[in-house]
Amino acid sequence: MGAAMCGLVGWLSAPGVAADPNLLSSMMDAIGHRGPDDRGSYIDDDAGIALGHLRLSIIDLSSASHQPMRDGGSGVTLAYNGELYNFRPLRAELQSLGHVFASQGDTEVVLRSYLQWGIDCVQRFAGMFALALWDPRGQVLHLARDAMGMKPLYYVEQPGRLLFASEVKAFKRVPGLHLRPSASGLTQYLEFGYVFDTHETIFEGVRKLPPGFRAELRTGKAPNLVRYFDPPAPDPADRRDEQSRVDELQAVLSEVTEQHLIADVPVGLLLSGGLDSSLIAALAARKSSVLTISMGFSDSVIDERPHARAVADHIGSRHLEVLITPQQVMQEVVAGAWVFDDLFADWGTITTRLMYRRCREQGVKVVLVGEGADEIFGGYDVFRCPERLGLWQLFRLYQRYSGRRHGNLFGAFRECMVKYQQAGQGDTFHAVRMFEALRQLPNQYVMKVDKASMAESIEARAPYLDRRVAELALRTPREWLLRDDQNKYLLRALARRDGLLPSSISNRTKFGGSVAASWMDENTKFRDFARERLLGGVWCRKLGVLSDMEAYFKRGRRGRPFPFAISLYSNLAWRLLLLELWWEHYAGAETS
Repeated sequence: MGAAMCGLVGWLSAPGVAADPNLLSSMMDAIGHRGPDDRGSYIDDDAGIALGHLRLSIIDLSSASHQPMRDGGSGVTLAYNGELYNFRPLRAELQSLGHVFASQGDTEVVLRSYLQWGIDCVQRFAGMFALALWDPRGQVLHLARDAMGMKPLYYVEQPGRLLFASEVKAFKRVPGLHLRPSASGLTQYLEFGYVFDTHETIFEGVRKLPPGFRAELRTGKAPNLVRYFDPPAPDPADRRDEQSRVDELQAVLSEVTEQHLIADVPVGLLLSGGLDSSLIAALAARKSSVLTISMGFSDSVIDERPHARAVADHIGSRHLEVLITPQQVMQEVVAGAWVFDDLFADWGTITTRLMYRRCREQGVKVVLVGEGADEIFGGYDVFRCPERLGLWQLFRLYQRYSGRRHGNLFGAFRECMVKYQQAGQGDTFHAVRMFEALRQLPNQYVMKVDKASMAESIEARAPYLDRRVAELALRTPREWLLRDDQNKYLLRALARRDGLLPSSISNRTKFGGSVAASWMDENTKFRDFARERLLGGVWCRKLGVLSDMEAYFKRGRRGRPFPFAISLYSNLAWRLLLLELWWEHYAGAETS
């Protein structure tokens, strides 16, 4: 594929200002876990440009794919984080147009695509990426992020300089730049468990490039943001039958899965035993022998390992199991809270990081994951909402998304849902899917995958979030996803075709629930740990919820009655615990 999975940092400043190579190196050190195999930098003081790159080598492990990569004729220079899954057909097309390649990876395909087609080349890319591309011919720096937001890219505007990085923690190394939570970001985090705004982060002054956007940066001018990817809506004129739809899904998902398996290092597949990851594993097993890895939780009623074993037996994979204990999570959440970066409350970041670490210990450097299928193929109960949403229905939907903590952000939620409904010609199902795909996925679930895997120097690939699969899913109307009292109907129909999966898996309902929240209520040691950190910390007092948390931990109170804001204390306790531990990594005791 390419050897470009990595971290990138850099800045664009006023021309002629001498860059500080030590600062660039320090920013790279802060995210060194993203690329331990190689590092490189490019500085042009006359242009005011600095680029730093850290490489996790996956394919074309040679120095030919070293970055930043520079074209000698034009001076165009690229720092690229990601994988371009359709790089081979693009490479063939570029060769037919006269381009000569010096490497075997996808990084040079990205660079030469720009030289051939300009920045509009990003519309041709199917993959996950964040890139910084300096073009001295127009004195312009291009930033871009993949269509579904699988790779993050953050930036900070300062007088005379704009800095960017794959992770916020790189900005901690910048003298005079203080990272402080914003009031808006904190409100969104406490209410939704993540910052759902498309541009904001948890930090004041730190912005994120939204999925499917690119930015043009010129010295002395504000970033010019351009949307290059518009998620499609279902076509009312599309009247195809089930067979043709399943045929298309099988062709696209099979091709994408096969491309996701390409690597010059060992590859594994994370297998939960649910429909989504099992389907990817079954399609992969038809292409080659595969290694599957599943995770179990001690002291919890949630254990999907028997289902994963059944799938592994069915497809003939080599299978590995990892058991996670509350004690491991307690240790990891303290030591690893820095991983959360732009803070979000997905407990799976801790547990999957432990699993990625085990994969690395087994020599696995690339894993395929099943993230994204529920959000774009309609896998949650929330998709069974009424076809038309009045004010009360919208409020009830908001309550579900905000974890039963309701009131403060209903206006913002309503505004974005109305916009999504209009984009889908009034279709509520499409509006919910847009919220899932554009807000929840890139700001929480996908960040869990990126931050947890890269913290262990593992590349995680999500076939369902390949642009080609996502577009197919988003074009599919409700009637083909919620059908015969089943969700994700097309995925289930594919799983049943030719016995691809056992019927116990293809017909299995989703098994949800937060293990961390369960432990918060049911595991004495974990609950005592959380109580000590929260009641003895600073954020409960600062946010005015100390009495609520005392009532929860000391008197077993579940929450406040409606219409008061907090109606589920275990949810809030987990978010506050992460906030407390995360903040120790980012600012110590400073909370002003």
